[in-house]
Amino acid sequence: FLSPILLLVSYSIKLQDGGRIIYKQKRNGFNSNIFSIYKFRSMIENAEFNNKSVWSKKNDKRITKIGKYIRKFRLDELPQLINILFGEMSLIGPRPERPDIDENLSSEIKCYYLRYKVKPGISGWAQVNYPYGASINDAKIKLSYDLFYIKNCNIFLDLIIFFKTIKQVINGKGAIAKS
Repeated sequence: FLSPILLLVSYSIKLQDGGRIIYKQKRNGFNSNIFSIYKFRSMIENAEFNNKSVWSKKNDKRITKIGKYIRKFRLDELPQLINILFGEMSLIGPRPERPDIDENLSSEIKCYYLRYKVKPGISGWAQVNYPYGASINDAKIKLSYDLFYIKNCNIFLDLIIFFKTIKQVINGKGAIAKS
């Protein structure tokens, strides 16, 4: 069903600059176990200097022309379906973060690591209720949504998140940093 979209996105990325189509990045998962997440590449090759994690920001010069569109409609997340098949992620749950960013956030935000008591997801309560986070304050707010989800997790909440995600994808909202 998704193969035409996957092929079109892949071809567009390759045509743009000849670089890699998919990249993988280390993320914290269930019980803080590290795994590799797969994404369509939306930034220039080697976008992070010295392998140092940096949050994306509004008008980020590292994002490619194609990357702006695939991020807006969250097509860059589609390869994470592989992570679901491997059992590393679920469709719904708190978004996994990079270990070095998590280390910083856990030192700044009380109870931050509680978000890894459930399997991370492609979409979550925080993603459908708060825009792209690019600061410690954003992470605090998003954690409150993640903790709400963990405490109230059920099939009905998952369905609400699923349909809100579809709406956001169609509307192209919430995937780009505001500042």
